[in-house]
Parts: sequence; C-alpha cells; structure tokens
Amino acid sequence: MTVLDIIHLCLLATHLLGMAAIVGTFFVQMRAQANFATGVMLGGAAVQMASGLALVGVLQVSDGGVNHVKIAAKLLIALAVLIAAVLANRAQRREGKVKPLFHTAGGLAIVNVLVAVLWQ
Repeated sequence: MTVLDIIHLCLLATHLLGMAAIVGTFFVQMRAQANFATGVMLGGAAVQMASGLALVGVLQVSDGGVNHVKIAAKLLIALAVLIAAVLANRAQRREGKVKPLFHTAGGLAIVNVLVAVLWQ
C-alpha cells in the first residue's frame, strides 16, 4: 500500500463522514418544524466539498481514471448543497424560513449519493 493509497482512503472516509452528517441530519429532522441542525449540515457540506476536491486531486496524481463529466455534475450538486446549507444556517440565525432550504440541501445530497453510486 502506497502513501497515496493511504491518503485516498483517509479522504474517502472523511468524504463519507461528511455525507453522513448531511444525510443523517436530514433524515432525523425531516419531519421537524423548527430547531433544525443547520450547523451540522453546513459542516458536512463543507467537509464534502473539500474532501471531494482532494479526492479528485489524489486520483489525478495516482493515474486513477477520473470521469470528468461525472465529477463536474457532482461538483455542481455539491455546490448547490453547500449554498442551501449556508442559506439555511443564515435563515435560522435570522429566524427566517429554514425548512425549504434544509430540505433542498438534504434532498440534493441524496441525489449526489445516487449520482456517485449509479453513474458508472
């Protein structure tokens, strides 16, 4: 096992933990009407974005095949998740409408998981 393999596995674990923070929070609070854990979702979205970009970089360096169209699609969806999480967090601090933004971030995160798994 090379150093790049170890880095890849650590980044993959981090990426999955970020996904769990978003999707887990979404499923646990899907029926809630208030007090959404937008901070957890925002943290998960930031971890997902950073670790996903780092994963692509490691794959590029290690000559792993990268489907650039798939990565671009996942990046756009991840960016939308991050923006929705930021807006939900901001709305919660200002006592605005959080639920639609919270559900947007969670739903798009699930779409991103499906793209990752089903797009071969």
